[in-house]
Amino acid sequence: MNDKTASVHWQGHGKQGQGKISTETGALKEYPYGFASRFEDDRRGSNPEELLGAAHAACFTMAFSFACDKAGLATSAIDTQASVRLSRQGDGFVIDRIALAMQATVPGIDEAKFQEIATAAKLNCPLSQALAAVPEITLLATLRQDKGG
Repeated sequence: MNDKTASVHWQGHGKQGQGKISTETGALKEYPYGFASRFEDDRRGSNPEELLGAAHAACFTMAFSFACDKAGLATSAIDTQASVRLSRQGDGFVIDRIALAMQATVPGIDEAKFQEIATAAKLNCPLSQALAAVPEITLLATLRQDKGG
């Protein structure tokens, strides 16, 4: 295993400053973020919570797929959304909730086994473990019916 890297360049001060986020893979290259894209409705930039949500959803989805594979079940489609809530706490902010919502098509699985695997994947994915300080991490897992052919 090797380290995965990302970098940020920030210019300016406080609310007037602007940052640019880059990742080693180039998935993000000098992508903008700042006060308005984090605390207001400016959609021209990203924010740390959005990126954290994307990472958590990706990690959980992969963990669920791998766990199904280990159980001898093939996933045909998985869609996961993560909602990360940033709340004011005293003079600062805290991430106090991450809500994962996953819908998956897994032929041959029953609801109980589906929920068991989904719950274990949420608990065991590396990002869930890294985010253990978040007071509330929820999961709504929905088994979609396989339409066949």
